Amino acid sequence: MSLTRIPTSAFTKIAIGIDRPEDVVVGKDGRVFASDHQSAVAEIFPDGSFKRMGPQMGAPNGINMDPQGRIIIANFGIYDGQAGPLERFDPATGKRETLLAEVGGKTLTASNYPVLDRAGNIWCANSTHAATWPEALDGRPDGFLFVLRPDGTSQIVAEGLCFPNGLALSADEQYLFCAQTSAGDVLRFPILAGAILGKGERYGPKLGLVAKRKLNPNIHLPGFIQSRLGYTDGVGLDVDGNVWVCLPAANKVVAITPKGRKVTVIHDPSGDVVNHPTNVTWGGPELRDLYIGSIRADYVLKAKSPVAGLALIHQL
Repeated sequence: MSLTRIPTSAFTKIAIGIDRPEDVVVGKDGRVFASDHQSAVAEIFPDGSFKRMGPQMGAPNGINMDPQGRIIIANFGIYDGQAGPLERFDPATGKRETLLAEVGGKTLTASNYPVLDRAGNIWCANSTHAATWPEALDGRPDGFLFVLRPDGTSQIVAEGLCFPNGLALSADEQYLFCAQTSAGDVLRFPILAGAILGKGERYGPKLGLVAKRKLNPNIHLPGFIQSRLGYTDGVGLDVDGNVWVCLPAANKVVAITPKGRKVTVIHDPSGDVVNHPTNVTWGGPELRDLYIGSIRADYVLKAKSPVAGLALIHQL
């Protein structure tokens, strides 16, 4: 399959009126859920309408699903000045529970994105311990990655990261990819025995400009500068091994090919349609339905993907 560019005209806005739909997850049965600031998650129906589910608490950010159909939520509590634990929500019962509130003696304040492997480990990023999340965009290396194992043990597995954000596993689960928002790049960590990580190295090129100082996320920059911003957010893999990376400040999604080349897949300079994209998710019978979440838009985007997504464990 060819990694061709998707025009903005190919997207349909769904779930209009949703609040901060940072991420989307699609079950094997085709049910679609998005994070929602006014609940735990919102279910998006085929006609584009949605229904909020579960109690509101903090800022649901990255979400994923376990093989039992329960939704794992990274609570980016720092957004509301609250704690940011790793949580689980069961759509069948409406129960929302905390899985992990601290790890290695550190309280989770900014859980950002979870990903699950076949062994049942949940890998997650905690982006920062700054007082407010915009402060951490100055490049400070205070973020870390942690793992929650199926036996209940947890551990910090990588530290000194610059706002670690989206995560993705390689098809063989030998590597964990992590976007560093304030470094403007993606790291790749080898996964070692015992669910720990080896040394991370940059994967592909630096993806654009980043400022080594506090950045006002609401500032309006000239278009020629905005389009070159490289602040990374969510990542996802397709079946050809391309790593898709969301660049919200640039209203852009790029892909890093297995040969390390950067390819622009989506770009909307105006932000009228693709507005601060934060995560890419694939669903549908052939995993060709592409969904894009956002921290700025009050809708989710849907289009046909030129390349099928890599099936996640709950989609196998």
